[in-house]
Amino acid sequence: MSLKKRAKPASASTPPLHRRDLMVCLGLLAAIAAVYWPVARFDFINFDDPLYVTGNEHVKPGLTWDGLCWAFTTFNASNWHPLTWLSHMADCQFFGLQPGAQHLVNVLFHAANAVLLFVLLRNLTGARWRSALVAGLFALHPLHVESVAWISERKDVLSTFFGFLSLLFYARYAQAVEAGNQKSEAGNRKPEARSRRSGVNFLSCSYWFAVIFFACGLMSKPMLVTWPFVMLLLDWWPLKRICDLRFTIYDLKPLLLEKIPFFALAAASSVVTFFAQRHGSSVVPLEALPLGARLANAVIAPVRYLLKAIWPADLMVFYPYRGWDWMAIAGAALVLIGISFWAVRRAKGAPQLLMGWLLYMVMLVPVVGLVQVG
Repeated sequence: MSLKKRAKPASASTPPLHRRDLMVCLGLLAAIAAVYWPVARFDFINFDDPLYVTGNEHVKPGLTWDGLCWAFTTFNASNWHPLTWLSHMADCQFFGLQPGAQHLVNVLFHAANAVLLFVLLRNLTGARWRSALVAGLFALHPLHVESVAWISERKDVLSTFFGFLSLLFYARYAQAVEAGNQKSEAGNRKPEARSRRSGVNFLSCSYWFAVIFFACGLMSKPMLVTWPFVMLLLDWWPLKRICDLRFTIYDLKPLLLEKIPFFALAAASSVVTFFAQRHGSSVVPLEALPLGARLANAVIAPVRYLLKAIWPADLMVFYPYRGWDWMAIAGAALVLIGISFWAVRRAKGAPQLLMGWLLYMVMLVPVVGLVQVG
């Protein structure tokens, strides 16, 4: 496989947003408003809300210079997420300690995220109604209630907002690069000249917007550290910048080169997060939880998440760690191997299946329990 032979991206023929797309966006907003409007009557709770808002003397005064300096230098709550602190300060600046208004800010971010997801998928695939279905599931699935209806989980909806914006601008950048490459190759009859081009455009405004929003997402919650790998998956499908799964590192060189700022930011965020968690004594040592138990949890967790997605029962705020017997671990491993084998076998005719499965597994890496915190 070589990146020299570039397939036309699926998104290159995507039509501009239509009035039907606007209706989908309005439908998503209406559905979220109908489901989440009751949070306007909800109060603060005594789990994390005192730490983030009601008992935090740096947050309650609102937006101040001292608060700004504190937000960028503190490891409070065993995290470094200055934009999350600033968003809570902005709430207190405009609404005081009114919990209903702060809940509604979470709802507004969640509504914006659902619309951004629809626009992203619509632009990438050109499929309106399938994109609407995915965005609708994202908007209304019970697994998202905790992030929306809990003031302290502002970091979730805020990081998702910046994360989707980063992917949206990255997709625009990648589409522009591929369109430019195709136009250049069509007018260039010397294949050796085409092979020397990297295809990377560091002068693109969309590219740097993607980097900036990615940095903002990491400063809201470090969960986005896997985003560079998500971008590589998008390069394969639906952007089709990788034309074959039988690629080499040399083939990926241009795509990896343009991801350097993203990987650098992800690495920096990971290091800062580790020190923040250790500063708050939140890192569980290997002596307390051996590597074998962590690996077992990493096998079990993706399957349990799948089951919760299909049948979202017994949801709770806090899931205590529990040990697993060998039969549960073996069964979960067989499920993961089976789904992976099926997705790979279907990759040629239905690449979206493998893409979705890899996306799911990659994005779960920070929370499968290999590094235990809290």
